[in-house]
Amino acid sequence: MSYRAGMENPVDPVAPVPWSLLPPNAGLNDEGGLTVGGVSVAELAAQFGTPVFIYDEAHLRARCEEAVAAFGPGVAFASKSFWCVAMAKIASAAGMSIDVSTSGEMAVALAAGIDPERLRFHGNNKSVAELAAALEVGVGRIIIDSADEIARLETLAAATGVTPKVWIRVTPGVHAHTHAFVQTGQEDSKFGFSVASGAAAAAVAEIQTTGLLNLVGIHAHIGSQVFNLENFAQAASVVAAFFTPLGLAELCLGGGLGEAYVAGESAPSIAAWAASTIDALHDAGVAPDVEITAEPGRSIVARAGITVYTVGTIKNLPGLRTYAAVDGGMSDNPRPVLYGSGYETFLVRAPKAERPRSIRLVGKHCESGDVLVESGWVPDDLHVGDLLATPVTGAYGYSMASNYNRVGRPPVVFVENGSARLVLRRETDQDLLALEV
Repeated sequence: MSYRAGMENPVDPVAPVPWSLLPPNAGLNDEGGLTVGGVSVAELAAQFGTPVFIYDEAHLRARCEEAVAAFGPGVAFASKSFWCVAMAKIASAAGMSIDVSTSGEMAVALAAGIDPERLRFHGNNKSVAELAAALEVGVGRIIIDSADEIARLETLAAATGVTPKVWIRVTPGVHAHTHAFVQTGQEDSKFGFSVASGAAAAAVAEIQTTGLLNLVGIHAHIGSQVFNLENFAQAASVVAAFFTPLGLAELCLGGGLGEAYVAGESAPSIAAWAASTIDALHDAGVAPDVEITAEPGRSIVARAGITVYTVGTIKNLPGLRTYAAVDGGMSDNPRPVLYGSGYETFLVRAPKAERPRSIRLVGKHCESGDVLVESGWVPDDLHVGDLLATPVTGAYGYSMASNYNRVGRPPVVFVENGSARLVLRRETDQDLLALEV
C-alpha cells in the first residue's frame, strides 16, 4: 500500500483501475474486454487505428445538462478544454454559452451554427484583428483583460459605431491549491486587473468615463484543477465586495473545478460547486437578481474520454524499471510533461484485472521526458501489441496536442448506444505537408 500526495486514503497499486475513472457508460463484453457506449474498444482501435481518443457522447451531453441545471442558461463551456464542431453542437444543444479565447476557437463555434450572442471572448492579449472580428460577428460578451485592451477596443468601437457589451476580468488575490502553471487568481498573474492594487477600479472608471463600451459584468477565475470548494468561496467573497457597489447585472467566477485522475482522488460535483459558490456570493451581498454564471470545461469532458495506444516495445532494465513504449506520447497528452500530471493505465482486453507489474509508460518521441505515466501498473502478461488505455483524457489532450516529431494528431471518435462516429479524422503526412510553401 502507498500514499499519493493530497490523498487521505491508501492506494493499492495492484488493484484494478478504479472503475470510477472510466467513462460512465463503460462496460465489459463477453470476453471481459472494455466497451464504451456499447462499442468494443478493441474493435474501435482496429477500425480507426491507435492512438485514438474515444469519448462517451452520452456523458458529454449529461454533464452539459448538469451544468445548465446548476448555474442556469448563462453557464458557458470552456472550449479550450476540448473543442471541435461536434462538441460545440452538444454544448449548444444543452443550452450552454461558449467561452472562446482565439479567433480559431470562435471559428469552430460559428461553423457549428452557434449564435454569436452566446459567445464570450476571453484572452490576455487579444489582437486588434481578433477584437474587430468579435465586433463584426456580434460576440455577446468581450472579457477585457488589460488597459491596453480597453484602448484597442474603444478605438474600434469609435470607428465602427458598435458599443460592445464587456466584462472586466479581475484577479481576487486567491492562491488556488493547484499547480503553479494553472493558478490564475493570485496577484502575480498575467491575467486580469488586480482588485487589491486598485487596477480593477481604475479599469471600471475608464470604461464608464468614455461611454464607448457597455460594462455589464465582472469576471474572475482562480485557476484549474481545484478540488477545495473553499477556494471558490474565498474568491467569491473578494469579488463580491468589489462587484456589489458597481450595480452590474452579471457576475462570472470562471471555471477550474477539479477532476479525479488517479486512484484515491475524488472531486466535488458540478452541482455542489455551483451551490457553494452561489451561496458564498449571496452571503457576501450579491443581490438575488444578479446572473451568476461559470465556465466549466474539464469537469464536462475529462472523464468522458480515454486514449488507447498500442504497445510497441517493452524494455526491462534489471534493478531499475521496465519501460513500456506506445505509439503516442507527449504529442497527444502533454500534461504529464507540463504539469507532472498523474494518470492510470490498464489493458483494454482486461480492465478488471489486477495490475501487479510496475512500468513507466512512455511515448515514441525523441525526448527522455516523453512520459505518459511515470509510475504505472499493469497485469503481468503485458506484451508487445497489447492495447493500453489511459482514462480521464477527455480534457486538454486533443486540444493541447502538437505535431512534435511531425506526428499527426490522433482521431477522435464519439460512441453512444452501440454506435461510433468519427468526429475528427487522423492527421496524415499529407496534412502536415499541406502547410509547406
